[in-house]
Amino acid sequence: MAPKDVEVGDVPAEREASEAPCAEKPQQCVDVGGVCVPAAALHELMKGPEQPDEPEKLKLLRALLAEAIGTGLIVLFGCGSVCASLSGAYNGVWQVAAVWGLGVSLAIYSTAEASGAHLNPAVTLAFRLVRPQAHGMTWLKAGLYVVAQMLGAILAGAWNLFIYGGTIRAFERQNGIVRGAPKSVLSASAFGEYFPNPGLSQEWGGGPYLAEDVPLEMALLTEAWGTFVLAFVIFSVTHGRNAVLGSVDRVGVPFVIGMTVAVLLPLYAPITQAGWNPARDFGPRLVAWMAGWGSVAIPGCSALAVPDTKRRV
Repeated sequence: MAPKDVEVGDVPAEREASEAPCAEKPQQCVDVGGVCVPAAALHELMKGPEQPDEPEKLKLLRALLAEAIGTGLIVLFGCGSVCASLSGAYNGVWQVAAVWGLGVSLAIYSTAEASGAHLNPAVTLAFRLVRPQAHGMTWLKAGLYVVAQMLGAILAGAWNLFIYGGTIRAFERQNGIVRGAPKSVLSASAFGEYFPNPGLSQEWGGGPYLAEDVPLEMALLTEAWGTFVLAFVIFSVTHGRNAVLGSVDRVGVPFVIGMTVAVLLPLYAPITQAGWNPARDFGPRLVAWMAGWGSVAIPGCSALAVPDTKRRV
């Protein structure tokens, strides 16, 4: 509880005229024992003593570790939710989308202090081009961020394969899938993205799509549009002049970004599986390639390039 002599907000009218400035600007002042203290100064005071500056190399190492961990968390939560869906436990795309979005939020909350929580090579490139001063983003630092993101995604993809290995084998057994054969795109899609979504294709999933319904150009446009919307929200809610989430700590920013991912997934995942993050696609995809999916994982598109006679069955 706050001390009795500390009042936040409007100051009673009976206070002395000398205290009038605090009453005129209640949002900017905090009354402490009858003294009007600027809210920003009080916030800085409550932070405690400043920590000594870290050496630049140590700061960079912390940032790179944070990028690897944060991107790994996105793969663990996001791609992990797709792996879990192979068990039949989920009943719709929104369940996967909600887990994915919350996972993105948790990853940002966990790493933003150290690196700015890019966690996505596309976001790193956008910051380097549009707002490089935000995190001191040189081309060298951007390249190191991308390497760290890829490493985190690869390690998390390998962990998903280890944890969900039994689930994936059960799914493949139930559906008569031989890993590495074209139909194994259904299980490979838990690691990388395909268009059209294999689970909604006529070839493999009993859905409406044929491969020609989502040509390469449309898939690229869909992915570019989804990435643009995500980047637009990120740059909007983190802009210095946007005070809608508060002007000091903005603790709601990671949640808003995660929810953006969650609402975009049901829109575009049925078409292209909604990649938007090269690290979270290529890292797990590389793991799938090494784990027996072969050309179904990399280059991947050949998995749906079945002969026309098979398309018309």
